[in-house]
Amino acid sequence: MGTQNWPESATLARIGPLCVLEWPPPDGCRTAAGRLPDGCLRRLAAARPRFETATQRIETVSQQIETAGHRGGGGQWALVHDRRLDLRNGHHVHAFAGVIGDLFWALGWAGRIGPARSGIPGGVSDDAGSFLLLRLVLPNRTEHRLWAVRPAQRSEVGVEEIGVLGPQYKLGPQYKAVPVTAWGRTAEEFVSTGPGLAELPTPLLTLDAGATEQNIATMAGWAARAGLDLAPHGKTSMAPALWRRQLEAGALGITVATGWQLTVALAQQVPWIMMAYPLLEPALIRHLVGTTRSARVLSWVDGLDVVEAMATVLKSLAADSLEVREPLDVLVELGASGGRTGARSIGQAMAVARAVVATPGLRLAGVAGYEGALAHDRRPESLAAVRAYLSDLARLHARLVEARLYGPVPGGLVVSAGGSAYFDVVAEVLARWHDPGGTAGPAVRVVVRAGAYIAHDDGFYRGITPIARSAGGGLRAALHGWVRVLSRPEPGLALVDGGRRDLPFDEGLPEVQAIRRGGTGGTEALAGASVCALNDQHAFVRLGAGAGPVAVGDVLRLGISHPCTAFDKWQLIPVIDDARAAQPVLVDFLRTVFG
Repeated sequence: MGTQNWPESATLARIGPLCVLEWPPPDGCRTAAGRLPDGCLRRLAAARPRFETATQRIETVSQQIETAGHRGGGGQWALVHDRRLDLRNGHHVHAFAGVIGDLFWALGWAGRIGPARSGIPGGVSDDAGSFLLLRLVLPNRTEHRLWAVRPAQRSEVGVEEIGVLGPQYKLGPQYKAVPVTAWGRTAEEFVSTGPGLAELPTPLLTLDAGATEQNIATMAGWAARAGLDLAPHGKTSMAPALWRRQLEAGALGITVATGWQLTVALAQQVPWIMMAYPLLEPALIRHLVGTTRSARVLSWVDGLDVVEAMATVLKSLAADSLEVREPLDVLVELGASGGRTGARSIGQAMAVARAVVATPGLRLAGVAGYEGALAHDRRPESLAAVRAYLSDLARLHARLVEARLYGPVPGGLVVSAGGSAYFDVVAEVLARWHDPGGTAGPAVRVVVRAGAYIAHDDGFYRGITPIARSAGGGLRAALHGWVRVLSRPEPGLALVDGGRRDLPFDEGLPEVQAIRRGGTGGTEALAGASVCALNDQHAFVRLGAGAGPVAVGDVLRLGISHPCTAFDKWQLIPVIDDARAAQPVLVDFLRTVFG
């Protein structure tokens, strides 16, 4: 059959259970090669009824089988059966509900968008994965599918290594969340047996699948109503599978901190990455400016010395006869006295901006900051401090516009603030600047970076995150510790097998919530018990008069505080259906990447 050439700027997105390759994109959606649409997922979701009304406009491109014979990259492609939907306004859609193989589960899309070559259709690159099944069943039961088969191969930083456990990986003692009965099996094989929580070892950290999905949807809905963009901080989980779910739900991109985290996001083909950190690693700078990137990458600068350090690296390129293919987008970070990083005044920030403009290889792309360093509660004086800081950030952006320091910036300018505690105040102060279409001046995106919401908690964020205070609750704690009682050395004291190496403690100790008697009984509430101290591998639990019997061998469920320092203690996290259930069941494993 003739190869279907998908345009380089086609959009590849996910709407509910469907993945959609759409060309041309809907009006107002900007696209670039290999990137999800910037902020367009909600627009695409709204257009979904078109798929249900277009069944009479199906065009069969070909139904014959053809082997393209491509052997670049170590495999052969076989193309089988391609149909195309012709929709209104000239849209062409390739939609599919199931994708089998490492690529989809790691990256969440079919492959990098690119021109067809050597018999491979554009959109399925020659390093895309091992086995793709693209399929859509319409209401009239007409099927549309594209099969692409190629032997899997390992790349330098492959999808087999990050965010997923491929079929070649066996469970074993390298993962403390895996029981000895699962050793030698793949994750899929073990999960398929439907093991209950009682079959998993302790200490244990689990992720509640239902709560995670609820949190992702809740925050995506908040961002849509607030009228701004969300680039959740990926350092919370360092789990690319969760990043992909956030992108699928409408997030503009992912925020990272360190240069290494940036490389993980690049390896995962995240389309829009904010590095909320100065980019100072020479090798990484040289790599970014010396290659053509499919992702937009932005980093922060807060001082003339930071700009000079970056300029020194960029100047060295010329000495090595290398060219800057694409400048680095940088945001000027505004701080405040007593805060963390950031220029300490608008005047200092303006000077930094001028230095950026004067540095070949750098491009001034906006302003950013972190208000969470200035307050730790929601007292009126704390909220006033946050509001004043965000007003200064807005004034800095306005001054840069007035001074005409911004030049042309592909993708638009960025004004970013908002951790997980005060994003409601960010929306209150900054949302009026959100103008991605540039209707009132330069195109600007206001981007919130909240990340802890994906797992929420039963401690610090339960008390401070604004969305949890709204009607109906919204966010629900998704991470829980499960610890076994080891000793009852004296009345009113139990020692359990989870400690600092298993549970977070920097923003408060875990809270005792429930008990599973004998480790296998149904989960039931436990009042009157509290964690009073942690050692490396032990927790001390004080039992009040109303706590009821607690015996050696019982398993306690713990709520945790601060998810960022919970994820990093586990390479592999069991995903259960519902931590509140009498008998939770394992439904998946989540791979984290912390180096």
